[in-house]
Amino acid sequence: MQIIIRATDHQYFALANKLIGGKNKIERYESTNEAIPYGDLFIDACFEEDGPCFSSIQNRIVLVNAVCTPSEMLPKNFVRFNGWDGFLSQPSLEIAGNDEAVKKAVELLEAAGLTSVVSADELGMIGPRVVAMIINEAYFALAENISTKEEINTAMKLGTNYPYGPFEWCELIGFQKVSTLLQSLAKTNERYSLAPAFLNL
Repeated sequence: MQIIIRATDHQYFALANKLIGGKNKIERYESTNEAIPYGDLFIDACFEEDGPCFSSIQNRIVLVNAVCTPSEMLPKNFVRFNGWDGFLSQPSLEIAGNDEAVKKAVELLEAAGLTSVVSADELGMIGPRVVAMIINEAYFALAENISTKEEINTAMKLGTNYPYGPFEWCELIGFQKVSTLLQSLAKTNERYSLAPAFLNL
């Protein structure tokens, strides 16, 4: 399978590690390239940061790192995936989108040797939404002087076996991404409202 990927160095390494093997041929695409090469599957890990680069692709599935972008704003052949740092290294890929495109994406990913987890087509999907809330709650705890950032990180890693503490996760993912997701979700549900300490950063 010919897979075309636009990604940062870190993202590309994580995705390539998932897809190496079998009959996959992986090619990295730079936005400065004039022509988009042929591919069976296109992956845009920089979509929400740098804008779309595979908009001209209409007859192939395009996976876009679009945690905070609703599917109704995307072409029908685009499928959202969770490409936040800290998640790409996991063995499966969380995806969401319209049913027909998601079904095709699952088949393609399976053929490429990658397990997918289909989420409801909602902002934040599963992983980012849960982790963003954990990060937000950690900022509430910090503001209430329950403990320090370091101790909260350690407690969450040891007590829940998370790979990162909430503040480590926030730094890894990026403050702006986490706050954007929480603020978008808070428009319809106030439980996602940002912690005051989060707002003061």
